[in-house]
Amino acid sequence: MQNNAEHRILLVNDDGIEAPGIKLLENIARRFTDDVWVVAPDEEKSGASHSLSITQPVRVREVGDRRFAIKGTPTDCALLAVYELMTDRRPTMLLSGINRGANLAEDLTYSGTAAAAMEGTLLGIPSVAISQVFVLGGDTHWATSERFLPPLLESLLAWEEWTPGLFVNINFPDVPPEDVRGVRVTTQGQRPPGAFIPERRLDGREVPYYWIRLSYPEGNAHPDTDLEAMLHNQVSVTPMHLNLTAHEARASLARAMPKDLPTGD
Repeated sequence: MQNNAEHRILLVNDDGIEAPGIKLLENIARRFTDDVWVVAPDEEKSGASHSLSITQPVRVREVGDRRFAIKGTPTDCALLAVYELMTDRRPTMLLSGINRGANLAEDLTYSGTAAAAMEGTLLGIPSVAISQVFVLGGDTHWATSERFLPPLLESLLAWEEWTPGLFVNINFPDVPPEDVRGVRVTTQGQRPPGAFIPERRLDGREVPYYWIRLSYPEGNAHPDTDLEAMLHNQVSVTPMHLNLTAHEARASLARAMPKDLPTGD
């Protein structure tokens, strides 16, 4: 990686360009370089996952110096930034967040925050997804992210082991800074089924509609997981890989496959 002064940092999120998390992230990123770009959705896109806008146009609105609001998904934002808005020099790092809410365990499969980091990784850019965990109805401890992200970011900017297909997922625990109990490099956990459940309601004409209710059951207590780190008020830093192949199942699956497939005769 280059010296910090040579960095060009791209910021994306899924909470929208006016969200407090991306404004905090911009302030933190500017401690390392003045070359900071914000390319984010013009409205909240939480749960957008790694989706692309391929059936409708993607609109770009410049809202300030190196700040662009995108009518599209977080993935669209990363693509527009690299291929249209920053063509003179590619970003040296993509930071996605700071998300207001957890991106732990299976959250990663739904997360627009993680998706932007995934797209950055596919584009060959070292990428980090960043989230501040909070409980619905409670306070968001932005001061925790503000205190502990800078030293983590400094380490990641200097890290020389970025490999193709790798991104990093950071979650800050739902406690004030003085209650944080260190940092742990973790694995991706998994909660039992039931985190996202359709909730039936009736409108004014008694026609049913649904909200997807978030209700996180407790996950596995393996000491290395991101979920366990949160239970101990630790910052979770998880190296993630885009290759989803279950290598340990290949041999067994090959044995289970039919030896010959039927022909079209």
